[in-house]
Amino acid sequence: MERIKHVLKRYRLVVAGILGGLVIFWFSIGLFVAEGKRPAANGKHSFVIVLGAGVRGETPSLILENRIQAAAAYGKKYPRTTFILSGGQGQGEAISEAEAMRRGMIDEGISEKRLVLEDKSTSTTENLRFSKSLLPKGENQVSIVTSDFHLYRARTEAKKVGLNSDAIPAKTPLSGVLRYGMRERVAIIVKFFE
Repeated sequence: MERIKHVLKRYRLVVAGILGGLVIFWFSIGLFVAEGKRPAANGKHSFVIVLGAGVRGETPSLILENRIQAAAAYGKKYPRTTFILSGGQGQGEAISEAEAMRRGMIDEGISEKRLVLEDKSTSTTENLRFSKSLLPKGENQVSIVTSDFHLYRARTEAKKVGLNSDAIPAKTPLSGVLRYGMRERVAIIVKFFE
């Protein structure tokens, strides 16, 4: 009986250690995620890159809809900005992510003249690299719209392709905070080892 109690006590300690480690991991990587939101965009950059996300048929996913809303609100506040809407067409998508964003931005009252489409990219790195090629020669200052959890990694990738950026965070739907938050934390760790 004493032996069983001793084994159970050790088992509880191991489980508590693992859970404690996961909590520390979650919050320490969360510091990087929070860092991605600074500095906040304030209208000083003429160009805004909006990163794509999934489209179901022709309907933006909730993540993409939130990015459209954040971009449109920023565009109304800073009417001299031009938006590069970046995202290709994936499996199950009847239109490109860029086209879905174009439609959404127009529905929100943003003039089509302010919208440039980049509809070939399939990853964050491609979003940024292909969008950079659409900027005027010599321009490397941009604002980036993406989900709040994704800004750190997106802006790190932007720096790698030669873009200096500030941040326009789009809210993460409550239903996706844990799922996307964990996925992004794993992606940040993977990037450290590349």
